[in-house]
Amino acid sequence: MEIHEILESLKANKISVNNAKKLLSLYSIEEVEGFAKIDINRRKRRGIPEVIFAEPKELDEIKKIIKKTLEKTNSVIVSRIRKEDYQKILVFVKKLKIKTKVGKKSSSLLLFKKPIKFHGGKVGIITAGTSDIGVAEESRLMCEAMNCKCITSYDVGVAGIQRIFPVLKKMIEEDVDCIIVAAGMEGALATLVSTMIDIPIIGIPTSTGYGYGEKGIAALASMLQSCSLGLSVVNIDNGIAAGGIAANIANRTIRKNKK
Repeated sequence: MEIHEILESLKANKISVNNAKKLLSLYSIEEVEGFAKIDINRRKRRGIPEVIFAEPKELDEIKKIIKKTLEKTNSVIVSRIRKEDYQKILVFVKKLKIKTKVGKKSSSLLLFKKPIKFHGGKVGIITAGTSDIGVAEESRLMCEAMNCKCITSYDVGVAGIQRIFPVLKKMIEEDVDCIIVAAGMEGALATLVSTMIDIPIIGIPTSTGYGYGEKGIAALASMLQSCSLGLSVVNIDNGIAAGGIAANIANRTIRKNKK
């Protein structure tokens, strides 16, 4: 049972106080065969779902963590899945009758049992180039897992600066609560967007750059050194973190507006 179901059952006198206490105590940390400890209560405590960093894990370990997590929660994100494991995980979750959302050009998946409702805030997601889409899609999956609607626009970088203006107009019209900007090379798009609008901006420097400031180093330095206020920055290629921050901002805005 989810926490709200436990509380509703208690209110309706369907379960005793002691039984409710016992059920609530289950929302803690689950252990998977001694190698993984799952923070089942993170969603309730922080609004952020469990994320499995798949790249360094064995396929069997990933499957066990997925299964255990979804026994207790509705959704989980599996990020950075190795190419050789990707289809195998899709087959595995299909057998479990788990639904999936796939990221474009991304090796990450959003897995869920019940349909995810977009009753949270709105997040805009922009990329400078097509090479940045995979990282941006990680952010999208994270935001959607946190019930946020996402408005995306990709390949609108400063190499053709005129492309960004209609995109920003749309973001303002949609009344987004936060905007994520993923950019490689010199990472200039994040600063540009931040100077144009009064919406919190989260920059993701991506590792698509090459040469002197290769592997995202120039983009990270540029975003950190930005003169534009209102721009915050996550680590290189960290779409998951950007999505979590953006969704928390957006959802907090929604909660305040409902009061």
